[in-house]
Amino acid sequence: MSNRAVLEVIALDAEDAVAAQAGGADRLELVTDMAADGLTPSCATFAAIRAAVDIPLRVMLRVADGFAAGDVDVLVRKARELRAEGADEFVLGFLDADGHPDLVAVERIVAELDGCNWTFHRAIDRAADRDALRKSLADLPGLDTYLTAGSPAGVDDGIPTLIVEAARKGEPGYEPQILVGGGLRLEHLPELLGAGIDAVHIGGAARPGGWAGPVDVAAVREWRDVLDA
Repeated sequence: MSNRAVLEVIALDAEDAVAAQAGGADRLELVTDMAADGLTPSCATFAAIRAAVDIPLRVMLRVADGFAAGDVDVLVRKARELRAEGADEFVLGFLDADGHPDLVAVERIVAELDGCNWTFHRAIDRAADRDALRKSLADLPGLDTYLTAGSPAGVDDGIPTLIVEAARKGEPGYEPQILVGGGLRLEHLPELLGAGIDAVHIGGAARPGGWAGPVDVAAVREWRDVLDA
């Protein structure tokens, strides 16, 4: 991958994946059931998407709405099945009832990933202490990205936090790339890029017809063009 800003797009199926790649996406996040904010897709869906495109795929590991892990045995089994199908990048992240990272759940799942790269998703935006969360996860193998809006309310409210965290790049806990998503709009990009943030994540913004419709090549291309300008 070049030094250009990373554009990650949510894909629900192979049609989405092909359109996203054609529009200039660098990577896909694979999920199902956006009514629950994205759950783990089936192995068959992963296989179909993997056969349709050649860009990296990050597969969501999440079995229920919210940020509690739920049945960790099920998550571990799904991770194992997806690894056997060829998945080698993932997305996960769980909090306990007090808003601290659920290290028992995360460490069990990460052990199953066997060194694969993974993103800690927007659970960080609901954490009781973002800095403490980052430091508690810092030594986990494969963690290379945080998907975050900077705030549970979305990027509009989170930009100040994102800018501060970007400035701490390289400090313990701040080595992973910041991937900005959650209410992200094109108008946010100049300030974020100016702060050194170099990765963005879009879902609904890639679908002018809403989640009932597919990813639109032209919509993705507009984001690609702005990022590359």
